Amino acid sequence: MRPISERRILEGPAGRIECVLERPAGSVRGFAFIGHPHPLYGGTLENKVAVTLARAFLALGWVAVRPNFRGVGDSEGTHDHGLGETQDFLFLVEQVPRLAQWKLLLPSPVPIALAGFSFGSYVAARAADQLAQRARPVQVLVLVGTAAGKWPVPKVDASALVIHGEVDETVALGDVLAWARESDVPVIVLPGADHFFHRRLTTLKRLVMQNVAGAAQLANFGAEGAVRSMEPEAGDE
Repeated sequence: MRPISERRILEGPAGRIECVLERPAGSVRGFAFIGHPHPLYGGTLENKVAVTLARAFLALGWVAVRPNFRGVGDSEGTHDHGLGETQDFLFLVEQVPRLAQWKLLLPSPVPIALAGFSFGSYVAARAADQLAQRARPVQVLVLVGTAAGKWPVPKVDASALVIHGEVDETVALGDVLAWARESDVPVIVLPGADHFFHRRLTTLKRLVMQNVAGAAQLANFGAEGAVRSMEPEAGDE
């Protein structure tokens, strides 16, 4: 069975939102929402880094959701400097898992992952911050080419996966490291990689898959350890 991909239009806060939804071949682990780079500089849901992030999540069993931001493709509205885009991201987090085709496939609560590249990283970080404030933290946050220094990227949880190119010509590595210190979050630096990870997309996908899968295994290990810690030791009964 091959993954299923469909392009859909959803009615969002500012009008239509065009999305590509990709469902894995097997069971569904959760939903991953991926933000693309700046719309005013050619960013769309077809951006190669955004597609690479979607492919990584898809391979791990997540439904990958790539929206076009406001004013891009068939999405309505106008560019809103990350504010309206965050609103749309949060709308999709609420609405996409409720679509009829997913109802029988989901655990409860629904695991949510957010990811973004460049401007999309700013949107994903803002959305994750707002969900955390609502006591609904995301299970996974992946930021690539994080737009620190370009936009006011909020602090993120130390478990976030942050990947940056060593020779990024759009967002200086130094700006990302300065932002990361505030969040106390590690940064994976890909030597020789530029902002768009030219000729490094395969490595980027591998890094995302390894880290997301490893985080899931660690979480499961922690849960099993908590259960074992509540079991009586030999001789206690």
